Amino acid sequence: MINEALDIPRWRDALHREGRVQVADFLQADAAARLRQCLAEEVPWTLALRDAAAARTIDAATYAAMDDGDRLHLYVEAAVSAHGLQGDAAFRFAYDSYMMVPAYREGRDPGLLLHRVLELFNSPPYIAFARALSGDARIRRVNAQATRYRPGQFLRYHTDVDSSEGRLYAYVLNLSAHWQADWGGLLQFIDDGGRVTDTFLPRYNSLSLFAVPAGHAVSLVAPWAGEDRLAITGWWLS
Repeated sequence: MINEALDIPRWRDALHREGRVQVADFLQADAAARLRQCLAEEVPWTLALRDAAAARTIDAATYAAMDDGDRLHLYVEAAVSAHGLQGDAAFRFAYDSYMMVPAYREGRDPGLLLHRVLELFNSPPYIAFARALSGDARIRRVNAQATRYRPGQFLRYHTDVDSSEGRLYAYVLNLSAHWQADWGGLLQFIDDGGRVTDTFLPRYNSLSLFAVPAGHAVSLVAPWAGEDRLAITGWWLS
């Protein structure tokens, strides 16, 4: 599944130098195409939402039954609820999600390709690959969720710090085929002064990888975006 031609020392050096890297042509071509198809056509998406009330999830059946106007209202309501707030109090998000670890443990959606992907990500060969790419022998396991960002969806500034989970590196396996910069949905790295220091376009079949903690956000997806922003995201864990 992983592209055997990857120049691992090159990408590892860039990660150590910059604290982040975007690895091109990460998967073998047929694997990337099949995984994109799974995300585009087969996943029963839920809505991950954090608004003024709390972080919550709208289940797949309820979410699928909503019309576009009701969905957009939820995204807008989450966004405007942060108006005037600062710091952690302003953290909001709205995006489509499939939590791969709970679904796997609960035996949901048998036959879904994502279950095999999670098994691969936690196999000894893949853990060895992650250690080689990062140069970090502490990596022991991988957390994962599938994500889909559509117009009006976003993920505001945060650092990914979670002392209970042992997050070492965050990753985004991008599977949108023809994403354009002015569609939004950009992974933006933000320093302590609030300045954008780097931006990763979600290029098809690339792995965005960065050390935790790192201030970052996914910019609002524009109404003219020509496709969904599809990805598998998560953390390499100790």
